[in-house]
Amino acid sequence: MHGSDPHLADHRPLRILVAPSGFKEGLPPEAVCAAIAAGVHSVCAGAQIDCLPVPDGGEGFAESLVRMTGGSLRHVTVTGPLGEPVASRYGILGDGETAVVELAESAGLRLIPPDRRDPLRATTRGVGETIRAALDAGFRRLLVGCGDSGTNDGGAGLAQALGVRLDRADGTPIGPGAAGLLELQRIDLSGRDPRLAQAQIEVACNLAIPLTGPTGAGRSFGAQKGAPPAALDWLDLALSSFAAIVRRDLAIHLVAVPGAGASGGAGAGLHALLGARLRSRYDVVDRLCDLDRRIGAADIVFTAEGRIDAQSPQGKVPAEIGRRAAAAGIPVIAMAGALGAGATRIHAHGVDAVFSIAPGPCALDAAMAATERHLTACAANVMRTLRAGIAIGARRRESRAA
Repeated sequence: MHGSDPHLADHRPLRILVAPSGFKEGLPPEAVCAAIAAGVHSVCAGAQIDCLPVPDGGEGFAESLVRMTGGSLRHVTVTGPLGEPVASRYGILGDGETAVVELAESAGLRLIPPDRRDPLRATTRGVGETIRAALDAGFRRLLVGCGDSGTNDGGAGLAQALGVRLDRADGTPIGPGAAGLLELQRIDLSGRDPRLAQAQIEVACNLAIPLTGPTGAGRSFGAQKGAPPAALDWLDLALSSFAAIVRRDLAIHLVAVPGAGASGGAGAGLHALLGARLRSRYDVVDRLCDLDRRIGAADIVFTAEGRIDAQSPQGKVPAEIGRRAAAAGIPVIAMAGALGAGATRIHAHGVDAVFSIAPGPCALDAAMAATERHLTACAANVMRTLRAGIAIGARRRESRAA
C-alpha cells in the first residue's frame, strides 16, 4: 500500500470531513478548507473529501452562510469602530427571509489598525446601522454573528443606532466605547425602533463567555483589542456598571446570561436592549448545514484554527468539532498556525492529535503570508502518517487471515 491510496477494511475510499475555522486576520475558512483538501489529495487522490468551512460567528460568517444556503450579499456603508465610514455587508439566506448581520463586518478588529486599537473608545454603532438597513429592506428575521470584534462597549453603540437612549446623569447621550459605559446612568427604551418589536433576532455566539469577571469579555479579550494591562480592570468595570444599570432599569440579570460577554459584551446589549435570543453558534451552523450528520458520515475529521491553546476548549471550533465527533465515535485531527500553552488540553475534548503547520521558527508576518502553503504541506504529512497506519492495519489483518 506504500505510495497508493489507502482504503479501509471494506475497501471503501477514505471519507474525510474537513471542517476548519478561519485563521484570524489571515485565511478565511473556505481558503483553509481548500488548502487542507489540496494536501490530502496530493497524497491520496481517491479520498472522498467533504469540505465544510465552519463559520463561528466571526469573520466570514455572513458570506459562509450565504454560500451554504444559496443566498446573496447586500452592501451598505455604516459607521466603523473608530467612528469613520466603512463599507460593510449583510447577507440574505437562501430562504429569502433571513438577514445575516456579521458584527465583524462593521466593528471587527481587522478594521482597526494595530496602532489605533482602543476598546475604551471603539464602537458597535455600525452593527446597529446594518440591522436598521435590514429592517428598512423588510426583513424581520435576523441572525447576528458575534465574533472577532475590536470593541468592548456592551453593544451600547448598536443599541443607540436603533433609538435606545443611554444617558449620562445630565440627560445627554454617553460617548462611544467602554469609556461611555462608565458614564451611563439611565436606560430608556421608549424611542427604540418600533420594528424591533415584530422582529425575531437570534445571535450566534460563544455561550462560554461571561460578561464580567476573570474570564469575562474585558479581562479575557481586552489585550488583543489593544488595551494595555492597566486598562483591563476598567473594561471589566465598564461592563459591570452596565450590567448593574440594566438590572436596575430593565430587571435583566446579564451577569447570569450565557454568552453575554460575546464580542466585548455585544451579546449583552443585543439581548437586553434589543430583545435578541443568544444561541450557540454551532447549533446555528448545525441547523443550517447538517454539521452533526456530516461528521457522522466521515471516517475521520480534519479541523484547524489559527491558534490552539488553553482557551481553545472554551467554545473554539476545534474543541466543538472534537466534542461532536467524539459523540459519534469519529477521530479528529487538528492543525494550527501556532500551539500555545495548554494546547494539549484539547485532547480531553475529542481531538485525537494536534499538529502545528509551522515548518520551523519564523517571524509572524512571514508565517501568516505562507499559511496556505504550510496548511497544504501539513495536511499532506498527516495523510502520509495515516496511510502508514492504515497499511500496518491491513498487513496485520492479512497475517491473521493467513
